[in-house]
Amino acid sequence: MSQMCGIGPFVTIPLMVGAFGGPQAVVGWIAGAVLALVDGLVWAELGASLPGAGGTYVYLREAFQYRSGRLMPFLFVWTAMLFIPLIMSTGVQGLVQYLAYLWPDMTTGQGDIVGVAVLALVVLLLWRKVENIGKITVVMWGVMIVSVTAVILASFTDFHPSMAFTWPDHAIELTHGQFWIGFAAGLTIGIYDYLGYNTAAYLGAEVKNPGRVMPRAIIFSIIAIMAVYLLMQIGVLGVIPWQDMLDPDNIAAKSVASAVLEQTWGKGAARTVTVLILVTAFASVYAGLLGGSRVPYDAARDGMFFRSFGKLHPRHGFPVVGLVSMGAITAAGFLFARHIGNAAEHPPLTVLITLLTSVMVIVQALAQIAAVTVLRKRQPGLARPYGMWLYPLPGIVAAIGWLVIYGYADKANPGVHPIEWSLAWVALGCAAYLIWSKVEGAWPFGPKEIREAFLEVQPADTVSTQAG
Repeated sequence: MSQMCGIGPFVTIPLMVGAFGGPQAVVGWIAGAVLALVDGLVWAELGASLPGAGGTYVYLREAFQYRSGRLMPFLFVWTAMLFIPLIMSTGVQGLVQYLAYLWPDMTTGQGDIVGVAVLALVVLLLWRKVENIGKITVVMWGVMIVSVTAVILASFTDFHPSMAFTWPDHAIELTHGQFWIGFAAGLTIGIYDYLGYNTAAYLGAEVKNPGRVMPRAIIFSIIAIMAVYLLMQIGVLGVIPWQDMLDPDNIAAKSVASAVLEQTWGKGAARTVTVLILVTAFASVYAGLLGGSRVPYDAARDGMFFRSFGKLHPRHGFPVVGLVSMGAITAAGFLFARHIGNAAEHPPLTVLITLLTSVMVIVQALAQIAAVTVLRKRQPGLARPYGMWLYPLPGIVAAIGWLVIYGYADKANPGVHPIEWSLAWVALGCAAYLIWSKVEGAWPFGPKEIREAFLEVQPADTVSTQAG
């Protein structure tokens, strides 16, 4: 839950209202939770049966080694090199937006400088031996909880039900194409805010009884976070007119939590909570780059990515190339989103969220759904302490949800071309793989190396069980 609820809800509530065009935006949070739940069951089965450190990287390596060698895990790391920094860019953009509440005269150029300076500071702080990461996560979680609780309590002390529950005429028109474009945009924002439900799967090697822990951790966290998001969304709508959130010049469109606190408890409380949100944003970028820089490092050490990413700093022991490259891509994504087109038509956060989800769809989301079926056929003897409920229905529903996000990406963001960007990045990754595989002598320039790592370590008499 600490990974799921960081700066996200503080900056995406106005975006969700804009996507749906009114207080019916609550539909987006529910739809995002449904997609997270069905996709979470995919993660639960894979995480329980392949409980290794690395999550998607491990699942794609095991499932697709039979036909394409190391291509799929390589492509996952390649795409992670883009979507992880883009996620961090949203944190930087959120920090700059909320800083504008304390610094109302900040220009676009000054905001750019602040964002890049924050990233430089994060990289500088990570340029050392990092210990006690668990304590940092707990502090971040505590600050975020205080911020969320304050916003919810403040909103319900001056709550107007007519503002929150009066929907515009024809708010839900299932036969109207514009509704589905808005729904797809809202679903994209929603799933972005729920991202992190898969955290337990990335820690599979350290989880006891993963068949029990994985599905519970995923399902319970999604339901709990959905309740938090709905309370925040409804509470904010009962205090701030939804039309104000659509006005790019209104503080509610940039710092909606600050606007709620100012209107209910006064400017002093608003400034205090804004500072806490700034701390949350900074901590999320810090923790994200810390963990993200390890993804290419682990793959390189496993012989699945460029060797240079597998080298550690000689003194402090951190992955230098991964940290520097992801920090640079984060800065580039932040600046790109702030200066593409018209900010009113393409808010920076919307651009970043659309780009990162589009990149994730092909190599992570859809490939993982396929991996469940591939592994059931290729490794029928693999111990599966948890089997997807109602298999294969959740995977099919998840695939439809991800395809809706992907298919409407261009229509919901005209002029940004997220589909083209994602396809270009994957194509570039395929070219990079061919160069890398030629140097390494891997498939297709060498033999396939089939290693069923998890079958090799389980007892010979293990019986595969299916709950679905």
